[in-house]
Amino acid sequence: MYTWYQRFLNLAAALALTVVVLGAWVRLTDAGLGCPDWPGCYGHLTVPDEAHEHEAAREAFPDKPLDAQKAWHEMIHRYVATTLGLSICAIAGLAFADRRDPKQPVGLPLLLLATVIFQGLLGMWTVTLLVKPLIVVAHLLGGLTTLGLTFWLILEARRQRAFSAPRVQRQGYAPALLALAVLVVQISLGGWTSSNYAALACPDLPGCLGQLWPQEAEFGEAFVLWRGLGINYEGGVLDAAARVAIHLTHRLGALITLVVMIGVAGRVIRRGSQPAAVVTAGWLVIAAVSLQMILGLSTVWFGLPLWVATAHNGGAALLLLSVINLNHAASFRDFRTIGRR
Repeated sequence: MYTWYQRFLNLAAALALTVVVLGAWVRLTDAGLGCPDWPGCYGHLTVPDEAHEHEAAREAFPDKPLDAQKAWHEMIHRYVATTLGLSICAIAGLAFADRRDPKQPVGLPLLLLATVIFQGLLGMWTVTLLVKPLIVVAHLLGGLTTLGLTFWLILEARRQRAFSAPRVQRQGYAPALLALAVLVVQISLGGWTSSNYAALACPDLPGCLGQLWPQEAEFGEAFVLWRGLGINYEGGVLDAAARVAIHLTHRLGALITLVVMIGVAGRVIRRGSQPAAVVTAGWLVIAAVSLQMILGLSTVWFGLPLWVATAHNGGAALLLLSVINLNHAASFRDFRTIGRR
């Protein structure tokens, strides 16, 4: 049973990463409302393709004409997300059934199940609340939380194979936890930038609109989280000055994130006699944050090409996994006592 549990974990992690990347692809192709209803698409489980179905779609949604390409983008995302949800149901079920095995975690698999259920609700609200930025960002964070929890469970399963003891005394390593917290804030800023269509508000580098810090940036309007119901946010509702403020904040956050990641990773790499897993984890963080910075700069420099912008979202997910891996590796007690002689 434990072997099947591990197999489903690997499947779920691959699907979760795919869902995160597909979610970015859907958003960047303006397909978030490609299907204006949920969970189907214009009342069907697939995109309507018959003439009478198109006519029924026009009657049911006169303000949202069917665009088959955008609808398929959205439905592909939903199909993969549904498969992910089913695989997590299997993980939780197997964990609960095998709960008497001391090697089998139960609490985290059940938390993972609760997370993916809430993530499904956020997916529904993303459509029914007309891609409201706050919901879109929460949906992004929910997807990454699902990915992160799945990856942590994979790391724990690998630890079980490496150590005979069912439990190893550990505690959080503060610098790695700080890196994780900073990254979550920066990912949230990235989601806010994308959902408010501010990715190209500053189309030049290294400054913005020919200035180092444009005076016209309007921060008061940029971070209003709730603007009421019934507003269609597709295409964005903010003026240029507010979008500039969002973009500038995301850039500043990127610099802070870069400094924190390199500082934390460099600290664990420089410490003497540390386990090889910790050194490797530190180098992976440096590699991931470097790749993410290159992708972020390329997104602006090349004018938001679809594949680069999508890869930038995937890069955020990989950076998150590398920081989670660092937290896992650095939390072992033997590492915390090394270098204190």
